[in-house]
Amino acid sequence: MCEGLHKSRQEVEYIGFLDLLMIAVGLSMDAFAVSVCKGMEMKGDCKKAGIIAGIYFGGFQAVMPMIGYCLGNGINQYITSSSRYVALVLLAVIGAGMILEAVEKQHCEPASASLKPSIMLPAAIATSIDAVAVGVTFAAQQVVIFSSITVIGITTFLISFAGVRMGNVFGNRFGKQAQILGGIILICIGIKIFAVS
Repeated sequence: MCEGLHKSRQEVEYIGFLDLLMIAVGLSMDAFAVSVCKGMEMKGDCKKAGIIAGIYFGGFQAVMPMIGYCLGNGINQYITSSSRYVALVLLAVIGAGMILEAVEKQHCEPASASLKPSIMLPAAIATSIDAVAVGVTFAAQQVVIFSSITVIGITTFLISFAGVRMGNVFGNRFGKQAQILGGIILICIGIKIFAVS
């Protein structure tokens, strides 16, 4: 089990709930875009599909920051003193990558309507891999990790579920814009952490 999961209140810094929620929303935009595309390929009621997509995307979006947190704790003594720089750089890089990917994407890439693990697992990993870097940021900021990943997982579940439903009803009208918005949110949170730390 990774070190540093149980810290005293004096040792822990808290990212505000609103900031944490905004990070969760920003991270979930990749999953939202994929969910919209998946919803477009589905016929009829897609409630069950939305729940399954939410479990996959929300689950992995919660697990990946934990991995990053454990990795970050291994180098904690080197990054804690410069935690605000770590937060700014990592969140800015993730956000900029999301924006560039969305701008370069001309249309929704065809998505399989299948919910088989062989389809969903690679999609869930691909949309959540950036969250590892956020976990490293959490380690640098010494946040309470369990409550943080719970917020991220639940937020991603709800947004993925909504994405499948919206894609099924409205088509691909929101995925690209949502991904750009998510990137902007992450950059802004990184700047805020840097400014107030």
